[in-house]
Amino acid sequence: MSNTIEFFFDFVSPFGWFAAERIGGIARAHGRNVAWKPLLLGVTVKRVMGLPALLETPLKGPYLLHDAERCARFHGLPWRPPTPIMFSSVAAARAIMWAVARGDLDVEPLVLGLYRRAWTMAGDISTPDAVADLAAAQGFDRAALRAGIECPETKAGLRRSVADAAGRGIFGSPFIVVDGEPFWGADRLEMVERWLVSPW
Repeated sequence: MSNTIEFFFDFVSPFGWFAAERIGGIARAHGRNVAWKPLLLGVTVKRVMGLPALLETPLKGPYLLHDAERCARFHGLPWRPPTPIMFSSVAAARAIMWAVARGDLDVEPLVLGLYRRAWTMAGDISTPDAVADLAAAQGFDRAALRAGIECPETKAGLRRSVADAAGRGIFGSPFIVVDGEPFWGADRLEMVERWLVSPW
């Protein structure tokens, strides 16, 4: 049994945000750590699976937006989505990859800060400068993180991580893996908690 809960997410997914707000607490309650693993849905959904973006899918797209707003109310979270609602999450994903690779940084506040900037403040996290500014406000070294976003090793690491995830059958946000068992969706967190107590 691993001590790590793998948490795959894309900042473009509000459902990834809802789960990100809770997964750290769940992990700590069970003596586990979270491995924060950025995902790019544009790769896993559009390129690998050959499907359109969910929000661009007829019927499903409008429902998902309605459901996301309802879920935010259910969880007591503010809801002020970005405009446009579809944005590039590459810079934010690279920032997380860089921070994780450092090994000495608390990544969770940065993940939540970026999610909250996008989904509760309609803020921009699509550019390296926007991401670096937010990180600096949280105490991160702005120059180091900004350089890390553009670092070839970070870029290659993200590409490799997304490809590895797809190779494991991981495609959505959030996607949580506990002791090899996969759970897709924020609505599976109760199952995750049960599994942590006693796998069935």
